[in-house]
Amino acid sequence: MRSLEELRNELDRIDSQIIQLYEERMSVCEEVGEIKIEEGRKVFDRNREQQKLAQVTREAKDPFYKKGLTELFEQLMSQSRKLQYQLLTKKGALGRLPFIGVEELDWKNSRVVFQGTDGAYSQAAMHKFFSKDVNSFHVQTFRDAMEAIEEGSADFAVLPIENSSAGMVSEMYDLLEEFENYIVGEVILPINHYLVGTENTTLESIERVYSHPQALMQCSKFLDRHGSWQQIGAANTAVAAKKILNENDPTQAAICSEHAAEIYGLKILEEKINHNHNNSTRFIVVTNQKIFLKKAQKISICFEVAHESGSLYHLLSHFIYNDLNMTKIESRPIEGKTWEYRFFVDFEGNMGDAAVKNAIRGLREESKSLKILGNY
Repeated sequence: MRSLEELRNELDRIDSQIIQLYEERMSVCEEVGEIKIEEGRKVFDRNREQQKLAQVTREAKDPFYKKGLTELFEQLMSQSRKLQYQLLTKKGALGRLPFIGVEELDWKNSRVVFQGTDGAYSQAAMHKFFSKDVNSFHVQTFRDAMEAIEEGSADFAVLPIENSSAGMVSEMYDLLEEFENYIVGEVILPINHYLVGTENTTLESIERVYSHPQALMQCSKFLDRHGSWQQIGAANTAVAAKKILNENDPTQAAICSEHAAEIYGLKILEEKINHNHNNSTRFIVVTNQKIFLKKAQKISICFEVAHESGSLYHLLSHFIYNDLNMTKIESRPIEGKTWEYRFFVDFEGNMGDAAVKNAIRGLREESKSLKILGNY
């Protein structure tokens, strides 16, 4: 029987051969890439890869080896594709993405829409990103705001997309996929919620509390201490505050911002009732133009993958091979496809960067569908 050291030496010898063969294989793949560029072919050839994997499976003798060799060749082919995408970049064959870089957003000659009413957090975010002097109007729903952008009655919309306590605003993700509107900016707004009512309202008189569902979630620990109160969702925290003013009912209260309480002359019953005092909401600025700020450093995309093992893993590897830092991933159900999901990813980069073009080229070819949501 050979010693452990002898066996390890044998493995080292075999590994050296594998390294040599790997480099030889990648050199051939580079030549294949040259031909694909000359003939205008796509890098990703799904049929060819499936044929290769079937061949590997047939030639493997042991069932355990079949699985291992399948994984190995999936990785080899994935790496060869990435090499060929990089070759496209070197040859200048990637072109530019269909977005125009601008130095700044022309908001002074624009109209901005936000969801809710006066006193809404979205209005405060709009003022923070643009200015209190911005020409603006408000609509009732997120969809109304996206439609206003799409039809051109507004140039920009300011909409919430996630909260540090309650998580993503799922409707916004679905609307970003549905509409041909694009993210051009973001603003993070610290959020503190206040329980408010009319002059005659007391904690003891309250029976119903109105607010946006996200705000109710962010104040759930406070509300749990008042279990008899009925929690009722509203389109917006400021809409809830306005309702309390209009109905002047001491059995009703709202959860809203301090600013909204001041606007509608409501009495603050409890201050800062959100359980996370580092609570903040990220708002996005959306337009119907395919533009991005030249100094932008974050990109949002969404894509669908084949409903099969390893498909998401292989797609995400494009970020690794292009040294791109993925900062967020979310998923949403695909309408009409039970238990299948669309993925939303944020990553660092600018659409003028070669690495970004390279990654997006690979993602687009290897996913079922891909949409760039914006660079900001």
